[in-house]
Amino acid sequence: MKRFQIPVFIDEYEPGELPADIQQLKRQAEIARDNAYAPYSHFRVGAAVLLDNGIIVTGSNQENAAYPSGMCAERVAVWSAGAQYPGRKILKLYITARSEHKTVDRPVPPCGACRQSILEYEVKQNEPIEIWFSGEKGPVWKTDSVKNILPLIFDGSDL
Repeated sequence: MKRFQIPVFIDEYEPGELPADIQQLKRQAEIARDNAYAPYSHFRVGAAVLLDNGIIVTGSNQENAAYPSGMCAERVAVWSAGAQYPGRKILKLYITARSEHKTVDRPVPPCGACRQSILEYEVKQNEPIEIWFSGEKGPVWKTDSVKNILPLIFDGSDL
């Protein structure tokens, strides 16, 4: 047997340290989060993507009484960008979450399905997507690529 370790690279920022463009992306993600449809989990998530043409596309989680029929904010935003602006690169993604039951004071990363979907766009555009994520309070985490938080990737080259 051989054991190896795969490192994860995350940068941590305090909200006051965020660059101006990320503050704007964060505000757009917060607006989307507040518009989420989350009557079952009461856990609201918003996402905002910055495209290479400067346009910001947002998404929020959309729940359904038939739970598997809902959709995460990240995929709503990424897929909306792909549908509305085909061929444009996604440069940055900001994700934020809050709960109606407790204060979310730690960064909330994308789920596994969203990581895989974001990876598809990184592979397609042959360029990493900067991912920023936070709760409603507390630090903000940033990674330079989804590959840092999904290190053993599965993509079209495996098919």
